[in-house]
Parts: sequence; structure tokens; C-alpha cells
Amino acid sequence: MADDMAQVDAVIHRRLASEVALINQISHYIVTAGGKRVRPRLVLLFADALGFAGREKYELAAIVEFIHTATLLHDDVVDESSLRRGRQTANALFGNAASVLVGDFLYSRAFQMMVGVNRMRVLEVLADATNVIAEGEVLQLMNMHDPDLAVEDYLRVIRYKTAKLFEASARLGAVLADAPPAIEEACADYGRSLGTAFQLVDDLLDYEGDTHALGKNVGDDLREGKPTLPLLVAMSRSTEAERQMIRHAIEHGEVERLDEIIALVRRTGALDATREAARTQADQARDALSVLPASKAKDLLLESCARSVERSS
Repeated sequence: MADDMAQVDAVIHRRLASEVALINQISHYIVTAGGKRVRPRLVLLFADALGFAGREKYELAAIVEFIHTATLLHDDVVDESSLRRGRQTANALFGNAASVLVGDFLYSRAFQMMVGVNRMRVLEVLADATNVIAEGEVLQLMNMHDPDLAVEDYLRVIRYKTAKLFEASARLGAVLADAPPAIEEACADYGRSLGTAFQLVDDLLDYEGDTHALGKNVGDDLREGKPTLPLLVAMSRSTEAERQMIRHAIEHGEVERLDEIIALVRRTGALDATREAARTQADQARDALSVLPASKAKDLLLESCARSVERSS
């Protein structure tokens, strides 16, 4: 997909331009930091799989990357993160106020670009997605430091905060191709399931990976008081004393006993359980693709299901 992604990157760099120097500096810093560009790829792959070849697909791919980048800027301020993709976060380098405001710029630039595409359905899909993502951020904030969080409430945050933009990205490819409603919904189902699998693996890597490979600090979720599935499963399989250790760590964002907690998460099989949950979601994504005709794009979408579960970073 190198040629297509080069087209998307060209749109990104052109649309980032601002007369305000600090906006240029921060937005280029975060957008050029790397990342997997999974969401833009979904726009392109579903458009290709459904036979759409117009240049609007590059605009929409750039739009979803801008929305994603805006959420990262805001997330890192809320979470007080200092490392992302192996580099200092924008808030660590430029300050919280600048990061929040440039995130706002990226959101508003994305909506300017949506208007240029001149499709009401595109506006509808992305306006809905950005609203749900904001709700997910607030839900996650409410769940912080709560060791009694139900698994369904944890999954609800994932569906809102992460999977919604995956869903919207996949749906947009179908919208561009004027696909029938049933096909559009199948594409959205794929994105939702893939996004859920992706976040589940992200959450387990916080206890399985290492800082260099992940590009972020291992144990950040615990430090932020996030009760993710590896911790919830570990608590359900632990002794009372072990449960109390994890509960205390979640309630206080304590990482002093991180090594013990990581060992416990591994010993109880919580990482395997989390990856299996991700695999179930990836299988659902794969099943959703049955409505698409055979194509290279469909093959790549199928491959993404496996990659989302088996990745280590």
C-alpha cells in the first residue's frame, strides 16, 4: 500500500499548514511520529474492495488520521503521559495548553475537509464518531481507579473510545462506494470488531511488552489507575491477598509493586485470556468480510485480523 499511503501523507502535510507557527510545529511533530496508520488504511482498503477509485478516499483517510491524532494529543494530557511511539509526548515537550489547543485545531481542520468532500453521509458518520469518542473518554475517566469495574463496562469504553473510529473508517470506504446499507453495516461491523481486538491487545501489551518495543512506558495503564482486562481477569483468579494488592494498585495508581503484579497477571493466565478475547473479536471481523467479493484489498483486510491479535507492539 506504499503508493496509496504516500498519497495520504501528501494530503496530511498539505492540510496541516497553518499561519500559526506553533500549530505547524506540534501537528507535524505528532503526525510524523510514526504509528501504524491503521484507520486510514481501512478507509482505502474498503473503498478499493468495493470498487471506488476516486481521490476522495485520500482526503477521508487523512481526515480520520487527524481525528485520531487529536484524540492522542488530548489523551496524553489527560493521562499525563510522557512517552508515545518512542518519543516524548507533545504535552511533555510543548506543554498541556498547546497540546490541547492544537488537538482542537486538528479536529476543526478535519471538519473543514469533510465539508470539502461534500457528502452529507460522510459528515453524519464522522460527527457521530467524534461524539461517541468523547463520550468514551469521559466514561474512561469515570472508571479510573475503580477495581470493581465490570468487564462489560470496560468493553463499553473500548467500543466508544477506540473501536468507534475503526468502525467509522471502515464504513467510510463503503459510503464512498455507495454500497447498499447491508454492505455498509458489514464493513462497520468489521471495523468495530477489529478495533476492539486492537485495544485488547494494547491493554495486554502493557503487562507483556517492554518500553522500547511499545514506544511507551510499560505499566502506564496501572499508573493511571486503569482497570483493564488483564487486571480484571487476574483479580478473578487470585487469592484474597493478591486481589487486595491489585485493588490497592488500581485505587492509588501505584507502580511500586509493578513487577509483582506483572508476574501475577502472567501466572494467572490473564494475558492468554485477554489475547483469546481479542482473537474472538478478530474472528468476528473476519466473518463480516464474507459479503465482499474476492480482491487483493479483501486479502489484506483478512490479514489485518491476524496481525491485530498476534502483534507484539
